[in-house]
Amino acid sequence: MKKWNEYKLNDLVEFPPSVKLTRGEVYPFIEMEDVCPGKRYVSNIQIRKYENSSCSKFTNNDVLLARITPCLENGKIAQVKLQSERSGFGSTEFFVFRGKKNYIDQSFLYYLTKCDLIWKSAVNSMVGASGRQRADADFLKRLILNVPIMPIQRKIAAVLSAYDDLIENNNRRIAILEKIAEELYREWFVRLRFPGHEKAKIVKGVPEGWKIKTVGKAFEFCGGGTPSTSVNGYWNDGNINWYSPTDLTAANAVFSFSSKLQITEQGLKESSARLFPAYSIMMTSRATIGQISINTTPACTNQGFITCIPNIQVPLYFLYYWLKLNKDYFIQISNGATFLELTKGKFKNVRIIIPCAQIICYYSKSQKLLFEQIELLLKQKDILTTTRDRLLTRLMSGKIDVEHLDIQFPENMTEDAQHRDDET
Repeated sequence: MKKWNEYKLNDLVEFPPSVKLTRGEVYPFIEMEDVCPGKRYVSNIQIRKYENSSCSKFTNNDVLLARITPCLENGKIAQVKLQSERSGFGSTEFFVFRGKKNYIDQSFLYYLTKCDLIWKSAVNSMVGASGRQRADADFLKRLILNVPIMPIQRKIAAVLSAYDDLIENNNRRIAILEKIAEELYREWFVRLRFPGHEKAKIVKGVPEGWKIKTVGKAFEFCGGGTPSTSVNGYWNDGNINWYSPTDLTAANAVFSFSSKLQITEQGLKESSARLFPAYSIMMTSRATIGQISINTTPACTNQGFITCIPNIQVPLYFLYYWLKLNKDYFIQISNGATFLELTKGKFKNVRIIIPCAQIICYYSKSQKLLFEQIELLLKQKDILTTTRDRLLTRLMSGKIDVEHLDIQFPENMTEDAQHRDDET
């Protein structure tokens, strides 16, 4: 740790940095919803007219940190990556960090912001009315940090960037596979261009041999429940995955391998939670309606779900996209004074068109390989993410020494350094 020194955060970064924008001109714009927890770069950057000078302002490679509940607790941290424009603006609820030259590498600053010392300090500094609390900027500026010399910073950032690059590559491959799988469903069951459609007879509005049933007669589904949090025996050392809606919304993935919380056999037995088999489809049914994911282990949920259990006539891959593409309809038939809810009573009366057994069988075989590849890539992504997060803690504390490692720097880090040299 000899080559690590103590600094206040305010000595390391421009907070907020200086950015020149012209009122009335259009620039890249980042909303809070565009920042995905665990994802380094913002993928959905809009273009908007700059009119409000009180918003956050940034240039390429600046670091964004959400400062308001609940976005901060959810880990909304990102690094700006623009294709051409060097400046932009965003939500008023972002802190923007830019490293001071010769003090801190910008990629290292991103990972430093993600580590517990800054992120959790920001959470603990929150002030204001309940429900709209904000992190205290002055508190963060006084935060004392141990930071290594620049060459070590860059090596640490390079190691962590390598993991993020692999994760992002997996994300791209998953997105392509999902698009192919969804398009196949649309082609066969929305546009009705299934194999042999040219010769199919239409009887009562559907191809001959197909059926229209209500959900209640097509497949089983169940709700969920929450064991009492005041009984330790329901939660301590639990090994049964128990999902809440935030598990699904945070991951936003086709498959879910584990939940944040687990319950015990006693908690399951003495609550309204119901265990359902692996490879069912969990769907959120309260507040956020229609977020879906496939559980890969036997699991249960809280009461904010309707979980659908596939069968031979309505198999997994068909049911998954039927639920996904009917999300808007489910929202439409939901109601509630405090928050929207899709009740099981309304859901069971929704009508579903069930193709003939031959088409369903052929379709399932066609989708099987795509879904298996998606599941494998998501498992790899989970392993990479877990490894990166463990390394993050150890690298940022100096427990792993990288000084003598021969590291190839990623292209984006080289470009970042060159850009900042050019600015000066």
